Parts: sequence; C-alpha cells; structure tokens
Amino acid sequence: MTGFTWLDGQLACDGIPVAEIASETGTPVYIYSAGLVRGACAALDAAFDGYPHAIHYALKANSTLAILRLLRGLGTGADANSGGEIEAALRAGFEPPQIVFTGVGKTRDELDHAVSLGVKAINIESDGEADRIDALALARGVKARVALRVNPDIDANTHAHIATGKRANKFGVPIEFAAPLLRRLAGKPGLEVVGLHVHLGSQILDVEPLGSAARALSSLAREVRDAGLRLEHLDLGGGLGIGYDGNAHGSPAEYAAAVLPAVRESGLHLLLEPGRFLTAPAGILVGRVADTKAYTGCPRFIILDTGMTELIRPMLYEAFHRIVAVTPREGDAQDYEVVGPLCETSDTLGHKRELGPVEVDDLIAVLDAGAYGFVMASNYNRRRMPAEVLVDGGEWRVVRKRQTLEDLFRNEE
Repeated sequence: MTGFTWLDGQLACDGIPVAEIASETGTPVYIYSAGLVRGACAALDAAFDGYPHAIHYALKANSTLAILRLLRGLGTGADANSGGEIEAALRAGFEPPQIVFTGVGKTRDELDHAVSLGVKAINIESDGEADRIDALALARGVKARVALRVNPDIDANTHAHIATGKRANKFGVPIEFAAPLLRRLAGKPGLEVVGLHVHLGSQILDVEPLGSAARALSSLAREVRDAGLRLEHLDLGGGLGIGYDGNAHGSPAEYAAAVLPAVRESGLHLLLEPGRFLTAPAGILVGRVADTKAYTGCPRFIILDTGMTELIRPMLYEAFHRIVAVTPREGDAQDYEVVGPLCETSDTLGHKRELGPVEVDDLIAVLDAGAYGFVMASNYNRRRMPAEVLVDGGEWRVVRKRQTLEDLFRNEE
C-alpha cells in the first residue's frame, strides 16, 4: 500500500499505522511516504517522455537529506537556491554538473563556490551579477556556465507572496532587455551562455501561464539563435501545484501539453524544476491534542502541540491543509478551530474544520505538508525542531532526530 490510507480505522503511511510511528518518535513529527515521492516523479517524467528533458528537484521545497538521496536515486538533478542548498545537494550525492544554482541575491562567496565547482548552470539575475560571475571565473581561469533568468511579466494566478514572474517582482531580467544582454554576455571571456530560465511562481494550478512562459522563452531563444548565440537548454522552472483540497488540479499531462509545443519549436533540451509537486502530498505533520476549549458564544478549539513553528504556510499564505484525526472517534462531527500552542493568534492551522469528537492526547494529522513544512520551521518560543520519519518498503526510520535542548543552545555563549 502506497501513500496515506485508512487501515483498520486509522491513518496509515505506506501500510504502517501513523499512531505506531508517533508513539515511538513523539510529537510533533513529520512522516514522509517514499512511495508517493516515487510515484509523483514517475508521473512527471512520463508526461514529458519523448522529448529530451531533465528534472532538477527544487531543494527549497524540502531539503532533508533522506528525501534528496531518494530523488537522486530516481535520476533527478538538483535546483539549489543558496550555498547551503548546494552543500545539501553535494552531501546527498549529487555531482556539480547535476546542480543548477538559482537565486535573486547570490553572494560573492556563493557565486565563487558555484564557479569553482563547475555547476551545470548559474541562473543570472542581473547585468551586475553577470559581471561578478565573469570576474570570478576569469580569476580562476575557467568559464562559468550561465543561463539568463527572464522575467516575462506573466501573471501565474497564484498567491501574491509566491508569484515571481510579474514585472513588479524582484526576480530576473525583464524580457525586453534579455536579447541585448545575452549578446553582451556572449562576448564575456569568463562566461559560457548555455540557457534561458524562467520561473513564474509556486502552487500554479492553471497551466496556461506556464504555456505562455514557454512560448516567450522559446521565441527569445530563436531570436538570439538567429543572432549567432547557441544555447543548450530552456529551463522552465517549477511551480506546478497540487490539490490541497484533495481534488486533482493541473496534472503533469496537462502541464506537458501546455509547454511542449513551444519547447519543440526551440529544439533545445528542457529542464524542469519541480518541488512541491514531488514532495507535498508525500508528507504529513502529526501533532497531539494538548487541550480543547468549548464555551458558549465562542469557537470550539483544538489546541495542538504543533503549530506555525513547524508549519508556517497557513499563517504566511493563509494556506489550506486538510486536517484529520489519526484514529477517528465515533460521534457527531463539529466545526473546530485547529490551533497551535504559540503566543500568536495567527498560530492557526485550520479554521472551521469538521472533525468528530476529539480528546486530549489524540493524534491529529495535517496533510500535504511534505513541501515548505520542515524546511521553513523555526525555533520561535524556544521550540525544538521536530523529528522526521521516512517510510519506505514497509519499514520506517527516523531520518532527522528531534532537536534537543542542548542543540537549541549549542551556538550561544
């Protein structure tokens, strides 16, 4: 059995009862299904079968080493957004030619490290960054492989906080300035221009903007090719969303149908940088009920031992996650505010959630939490980072130990 299913009246991960895992690890705990990661990766790969392509997993979604090693074993490359993510990719076994380095504010040290490694491509964000990379490469006596990140001014129809392809966003070079900049970059002795890059944002459910971006990038590629610049790849970034409500949205097949016609016209190798699509449905966050409240004229509250320090998405983006009892009790369902323990009103995981009877010490699972969950966790209120568990092949193991109090204070004088 693969994924999160109901087994003998309780939630299970790949056939293993979630309650069994939580009883040994304690809560909060993230639990991941290796089977769901494999399935999502296979589905995306199959959708683009027949056209030369490579999947570069976006580490920003979930950079836990066990997840990275799992994806490396499936043949993906890596998309890193910081020096730390480059190091995570290397420790997980990715080779430099499998790593694309992206990011709007790369430091000089990060750029120098990427140049010294010889990564597959550094996605350039501006004229000034291009000049810095050129100087660093010349100082090392090498050519740095670079791609230009283009901002096509396309609305991805996603939350404003995770939209990255509009003119008002901080990312990339406006598309009307791209062709002359590419011609200038081609003349720099420290640079080898190998591609074009675009990324419209995250949690995109309407594939038409992705198709528009592909058409814009392909048109630009043909324009600079006619001017004598030979590219290797088009990098369409990531952004394909998932159905947090449990319904299907924006399938890999629809995604491929939207972008491949334009990509084929370019004749260039295709890079994809999925993150959320591969890992979000594969993870849950499990917490334990610390208290309940029900007073006349007030909402009914379920207060968990987990909240925005472990999963900040609901507070940050007003994001919706399905919430279920791990072992549901019999009885009438009622609406609850599902909240965390922190001294913040915004520490709320779900509003007006319909659940059956709930008692203190019951386990509650927040679904689709495998992306932008642990990776955005914090120690606010001096809370310790949770444990992480990977279920694979009918067995489970802790892949990140729960942070200890000693860990929490280790670097303070």
